[in-house]
Amino acid sequence: MPLWAAMPVAGVAGLAMDAAFPALGWWPLAFVSVTLSLVTLIGRRSWGALLVGTVFGAAFWFPHVSWSAQFLGEHPLSWVPWVALAGALTIYTAVLTVPIALAYRWLPRRRNAFAMRLLALPLLVAGAWTIRELIMGSWPYGGFPWGRVAMSQSESPIAPVASWVGVSGLGFLMVAVCAAAIEAVRWIVRAQSARGNATEHPRTPLASWAASIPVLGLAAVMVLVPQFPTSHAGTIRVGAVQGNGPAAYVDEHEPGAVLESQLAASAPLEDEQVDIVLWPEGGVDSDPLADEATAHALDDAAARYDAPILLNAAAADGHLVYNTSFLWTSNGPTAAHAKRHPVPFGEYVPDRWFYGALVPSLVDLLEREYAAGVDTPAIEVDGVEVGLAICFDVAFDDVIHEGAHSGAQVLMFQTNNADFRDTDENLQQLAFARMRAIETGRSVVNLSTTGTSQVLAPNGATLAALAADEPGLMIADLELRDGLTAAVMLAQSINTLIVSGTLAGFLVLAFLLLRDRASSRHHRVLDSSQRSSIGLHECADAHRRERL
Repeated sequence: MPLWAAMPVAGVAGLAMDAAFPALGWWPLAFVSVTLSLVTLIGRRSWGALLVGTVFGAAFWFPHVSWSAQFLGEHPLSWVPWVALAGALTIYTAVLTVPIALAYRWLPRRRNAFAMRLLALPLLVAGAWTIRELIMGSWPYGGFPWGRVAMSQSESPIAPVASWVGVSGLGFLMVAVCAAAIEAVRWIVRAQSARGNATEHPRTPLASWAASIPVLGLAAVMVLVPQFPTSHAGTIRVGAVQGNGPAAYVDEHEPGAVLESQLAASAPLEDEQVDIVLWPEGGVDSDPLADEATAHALDDAAARYDAPILLNAAAADGHLVYNTSFLWTSNGPTAAHAKRHPVPFGEYVPDRWFYGALVPSLVDLLEREYAAGVDTPAIEVDGVEVGLAICFDVAFDDVIHEGAHSGAQVLMFQTNNADFRDTDENLQQLAFARMRAIETGRSVVNLSTTGTSQVLAPNGATLAALAADEPGLMIADLELRDGLTAAVMLAQSINTLIVSGTLAGFLVLAFLLLRDRASSRHHRVLDSSQRSSIGLHECADAHRRERL
């Protein structure tokens, strides 16, 4: 495909990828997007791949994270976080697209055989795509694991595959299917063309169509595989409260207004019997460890509900401040967990001295500096182990898997989406929560300050929901589950295998390419030497003939 045609196709691919995620959530478009993106990279050199990757990245990331423009409210420079985030992700995507193009250039040079084109090449391409996601999800500043292709499939028939191979493993298989489909089509077209060429060995139609077997087989397995089984272990009754208070960073409100919103929405729980009350991230807008009035209000609330409250607030521990979830009883806190991955430029400013010099008016607006927690993301509630993830943490595999390994029988996610009201952000995050339910085989409560909040079954089905931008209460009996899924047990090993196998493949190809180039230079030198020798002999013969 010429570059002039590849660029608009890459743009369509990026837009299709965004549409595969909520709010639209047209998950089949993820396969369309990956396929179009890969087609634009076939035969492309590095600079061309960089340009095509930039177009794809921009078409995807700028609409996908457009919600970040709302973080600073009506500030005249509110567009800066959006452009900076989407721009950085676009550049990142473009640079890490080059290895995918190299896979298409290097591998077919070795041997244009069935196994190479229809098995090895799709796996190498899928590995390069997955490495791109893994790098972007871990560096810099802890990474931004948003927009992973597998997360678009939380409501698709292939979502159960994540319970076997994890989110990255599912993404790897999705890209492998798309790459194999492309190669199958190319193989069949070439085979049919060869049958019309008398100089080629004829192939039967059945033999050429056999190229579709790998992709069809893998696709069938992905559609038919059931969710990895976990075992029933009882129930826990939860009262989840969405207060809809003024919890955005730029909201102006009286001290304690968010807490009052939570208390008002929780009032019906005084006449209910629950095992635990769940409040969202930022549901308490003062440090309950430092503010005595807040602590008394929480003690009294826990006594009225006759149940502990799993709440969240910014709390100081010495000179550091953490985004902390507390299990609060009528006698005060009994357990706590601090957010593992505070949001860069949202909950702290990395390298503040540098970015402060670039945009001091914006950096100075963000006064909070939350430290990263190091404790286990799980707490015990009356003999039940509850796995936790605070907002951004839900996107990170390590937090979810560590909680499951710690014995979590149910997952409770606390989030604050008030900064991004009326955008796709909370729906994208809800899709992550749904995928985590499927991946771990655990019930999930995904609770927001402003919505939308949902209770999800271990298979990802919605059991209860609250509309966005209004207060509400969900009371649900959540099924507890025991046993670890294959994804939780093996995901890290699967990721390591994908990365190491892909890098090994590229190293082998690079070595063979360098060897071929050295051999080619050697042959050119020999040919030149031989021609020179022949020329000298011819001159000598001519000289002898002249003398005779």
